[in-house]
Amino acid sequence: MRVLVVEDDAKIASFVVKGLKQEGYAVDHAPDGDTGLALSESTPYDAAIVDVMLPGLDGLSLVKRLRAARSVTPVLFLSARSSVEDRVRGLQAGGDDYLTKPFAFAELSARLQALIRRATRAPETTRLKAGDVEMDLVARTADVAGRRVELQPREFALLEYLLRHPGRPVTKTMILEHVWDYSFDPQTNVVDVLMSRLRGKVDPEKTRIETVRGVGYILRPHA
Repeated sequence: MRVLVVEDDAKIASFVVKGLKQEGYAVDHAPDGDTGLALSESTPYDAAIVDVMLPGLDGLSLVKRLRAARSVTPVLFLSARSSVEDRVRGLQAGGDDYLTKPFAFAELSARLQALIRRATRAPETTRLKAGDVEMDLVARTADVAGRRVELQPREFALLEYLLRHPGRPVTKTMILEHVWDYSFDPQTNVVDVLMSRLRGKVDPEKTRIETVRGVGYILRPHA
């Protein structure tokens, strides 16, 4: 899952970005509204976290621009303003949720997961399952054929993406867009390397993750 964080406060931005990366998200950070708008227009995001008060283009105006351009990316507003009127303005501007500062990261993470589930029409569940591969999104655990496998954050993110598209081919470009941030080098073989590591842990028999030559990969549910 790839998330855009638009926040001008360096301390808060670092806190949010670090926490999201530790949970396996690919995260891009924009320090102002104009940069956030440019990134959102050129990159597909699964969700955006936007501060209301930003230098240049403010958060409300940024989201209004996105909605006018028919963007359906779910948006979680962050703001030090907590009045009912402020929350209403945020929702009327096109936001999907509103979280006041200061906040606990656990709450931000839970709200973000809920927004992504609703946007992707995924079941309101904290678990993903395809065949004998199962993942707990809250506990951050993965089991294959009843056996617990230890995954690094990026491996977990890749398996989560495959589990959200079981039986459907996902291209290397799609994986790069949803598992890495914009600082990666697209000329490298990072997807192949990560997939090889993941297969070694969850598919040593090479029966669950199929390579589709010239396309990408498919997670085949395995009984």
